[in-house]
Amino acid sequence: MAGAAPDDRSDLLSIRWSDAVRFIRQLIHDLRNHLNAIELQSAYISELERTENLKAEINRLREMISGLTFALQKLSRKLGDVKSDLISYPASDFVEDLRKKIAQEFPNNSGEITWKIEVSDAVLNIAPELLQEAFIELFANAFRHDRDEGALVAKVTVDKNQFIFTLYEPKERFESSTVNWGREPLRNISHGHYGLGLNRVRIIIEAHGGDMHAQYDAKSATLATTLTLPL
Repeated sequence: MAGAAPDDRSDLLSIRWSDAVRFIRQLIHDLRNHLNAIELQSAYISELERTENLKAEINRLREMISGLTFALQKLSRKLGDVKSDLISYPASDFVEDLRKKIAQEFPNNSGEITWKIEVSDAVLNIAPELLQEAFIELFANAFRHDRDEGALVAKVTVDKNQFIFTLYEPKERFESSTVNWGREPLRNISHGHYGLGLNRVRIIIEAHGGDMHAQYDAKSATLATTLTLPL
């Protein structure tokens, strides 16, 4: 129509078909590995004669099926919509709860985190469990991807009516672009991981009226990911 305003699609995700194909193929590969293991386990059960052995193998089979179910549920959650009721929550309480949650989720790695916290009496308007999910995913991503020797540094401050969380990761080499950080789902795919984590973090943070960005400093060999939330 003449004179009509142009259609602004700058907020839409752009996913290359090749990335979608890689995602589907990797997912199928992972699922087939699980199903093949179940099939082998079933064949072994059929050859058993002793009752106790049979019970043990059946339990193993149930654990394998349960693991597959959990993996699919986790994937479904990462693709789900963000809907939540926000409540007032002191920032200091949220950070303390977050530290405990991180220690629980990463018992073997939580000692490798240095916390620097200055939040005073600031108050957030958040969905605590949903926001924790975003931070847990951010730490999981940092522990998983090419971290060099040295501690992760989690810095939490309040400035100009904003809650600012920055995670510093030691990285000697970093070749990715941070321009569209968290806006390229399916980009990096590996066994059991489908490139959805950072995108999920961004969606949750933006649902709280916040923002996420990252920057790599070659001089200090550090990747800094910053999450900001309004107070």
